[in-house]
Amino acid sequence: MVRLDDTHLRPFLDDDALAALRPRVADAHEAVLQKTGAGSDMLGWRDLLLDPDDALLEDIESTAARLRRDADVLLCLGIGGSYLGARAVIDALTPYGTSRRPSSSAPDAAADGASAHPDQPPEIRFAGHHTSGAYLRRLLNDLEGKSVFVNVISKSGTTLETALAFRVVRAWMQDRFDDANDRILITTDSDQGALNALHRAHGFYKKYVIPDDVGGRFSVLTPVGLLPIAAAGIDIQSLFYGAASACDALTDADPDHDALRYAARRALLLDDGYDVETLAVFEPKLKGIGQWWQQLFGESEGKEGTGLFPSVVQYTTDLHSLGQYMQEGQRTLIETFLMPERTPDGLDVPKTDDDVDGLNYVAGRSMDDVTDAAYSGTAQAHADGGVPNMTLQFDEIAPGPIGELLYFFEHAVAVSGYLLDVNPFNQPGVEAYKREMYERLGR
Repeated sequence: MVRLDDTHLRPFLDDDALAALRPRVADAHEAVLQKTGAGSDMLGWRDLLLDPDDALLEDIESTAARLRRDADVLLCLGIGGSYLGARAVIDALTPYGTSRRPSSSAPDAAADGASAHPDQPPEIRFAGHHTSGAYLRRLLNDLEGKSVFVNVISKSGTTLETALAFRVVRAWMQDRFDDANDRILITTDSDQGALNALHRAHGFYKKYVIPDDVGGRFSVLTPVGLLPIAAAGIDIQSLFYGAASACDALTDADPDHDALRYAARRALLLDDGYDVETLAVFEPKLKGIGQWWQQLFGESEGKEGTGLFPSVVQYTTDLHSLGQYMQEGQRTLIETFLMPERTPDGLDVPKTDDDVDGLNYVAGRSMDDVTDAAYSGTAQAHADGGVPNMTLQFDEIAPGPIGELLYFFEHAVAVSGYLLDVNPFNQPGVEAYKREMYERLGR
């Protein structure tokens, strides 16, 4: 369960304005539930949780089992929502220091196309999310001698960055594996698009469908995200049903639900002249969740000249680079801390006899205690410095709570978009750079 603490926000809020906003929040929430708002034909991300397809989940788990058995590397090609959600969840739920890279004996082991390490999940790598040829060349050099499978994710199949990467990677695969087509999985439109045409011509190993009523940034709980996540050895049932439980909890129009309170407070602060929302994480493995959140809110709200600009920071690291600005820069930003109640595998600070570094005052305490002090101290200092801030707390970094968190943000941004009087499910501005880019390339 995600909980909102607005202690350091209250001094910046007008209680009367917040109360006046409540009916609009209830109406926006009801528009999501009843599909009466703009873009309501793109609410499939909610429907799939209300009516789970257990057969699909089982099929994804079966495919993932084969990948864990036969692949050293699963290379995922996609951009935006086609990779950010999967990467975020995998980063959050994979233990630090986990090595999925085959040992030096891997080239020989992979010569017959089999995984060198069938008892552990494959390494999940990502490409197709930018146009760096140097990156792609280095990546492919690194994959030499390994048992590689490819999952290309694109509804149209013609998204330039992803399509370019797939053209290069497919040629590379064909040069190295006799069964190259049986190592390629596509996640795409049900019938249309370039990937379907290629699939019909070459008979790839597996196809998964991106639902027509689910946009890319909302697609992490479809095969777009679930297949790579399952291949990484993560429990997608717990992830999916954690999100489903959060969806069930948001089935009425109670404006006191914390997801709706979050949307309301953001809207009110935007009206008061704040321009930027910074999502701050202290646990490094949550940085990817922040980057997924950044796309979700940026694409959903940033249109028609409105919306908070979403940015992500990782503390305490970024307190040593952006801390001065956060404390004393322009007072145009708000801050949201994302904090798990429990973190696993921590350690205690040892005591030393000489205490040369002067740290015996924290000896015997856990690193989590240090993090908690840094968080609470930062929240207080920034509030004192004129930065409204709130905290979203969730139980722990585990599949179920992460699923709840994903849905919390999805529902909140839908309501928030309606509070801004924009369609939270389209992204017309994204097409502007594409038109200019394609013109320069001669398309």
